[in-house]
Amino acid sequence: MATQQFNLIGYARVSTNGQDSQLQRDALETAGCGRIFEDKISSRATARPGLVEALGHLRPTDTLCVWKLDRLGRSVKEVLTIADGLHDQGVGLRILTGTLTGTYSPTGEGKFFFVMMAAFAELERDMIRERTMAGLAAARAQGRTGGRPTVMNADTLAAARARNANGESPTQIAKALGVSRASIYRHLPISNT
Repeated sequence: MATQQFNLIGYARVSTNGQDSQLQRDALETAGCGRIFEDKISSRATARPGLVEALGHLRPTDTLCVWKLDRLGRSVKEVLTIADGLHDQGVGLRILTGTLTGTYSPTGEGKFFFVMMAAFAELERDMIRERTMAGLAAARAQGRTGGRPTVMNADTLAAARARNANGESPTQIAKALGVSRASIYRHLPISNT
């Protein structure tokens, strides 16, 4: 009996441009994906062009391959909608890592297990977000703020004020102090005219 060949199509997603999808891409390539679509966008975003393109590229007997279940969708409902839609088109869904490693089966125990794991993945994402927000709030309560440190310390600000009083332009002040014009405008009452 001949084995049926499936065309593996990969989908990778990272939440921000600062994150790297190379781990996912490597796993998808190792799994044998002939083509990989990618998004650098939060799962909470409604428009994910890479996923739309991947879904449009799939044909019956293809298999959509994702590194982990949470890369596919932002909620249990969305993941199930995508998975059932793929099944209705004759397209498989393969998950490379995590509790649901393997191929999705939309019937009986397979569907029940898939729904439960999708719910746990959504719960885990929500808990991570809640812990992150609580940590940020605790840091703010202790007087710490995130982000880049300001380049305008007391000495630089005093020098900028003195140069401004002498009639120098924001561009000249910024160049002399080695800061951006935006920093000058942000810290000094300078008219934009």
